[in-house]
Amino acid sequence: MQRLLRYARWAADAVRDDLRAYAVDHLGTDGGVLIVDETGFVKKGRASAGAQRQYTGTTGRLANSQVSVFLAYGICPAGP
Repeated sequence: MQRLLRYARWAADAVRDDLRAYAVDHLGTDGGVLIVDETGFVKKGRASAGAQRQYTGTTGRLANSQVSVFLAYGICPAGP
């Protein structure tokens, strides 16, 4: 996966459009929303990939951590 992400040539806009089309076809509803959440995981030592000293809201300060971004799909209830 790392090799693919690093060396493959691809059009980011085309990938976005394909992914959106897939999600709409398979998950789409009138009340669907995407929820983006960034969170940090505090790490001890140096064995975790991508861990470095950086600000994370988990601790509210600089700490040795990994930061991840999650994307979730939710359905809003119908309004009045």
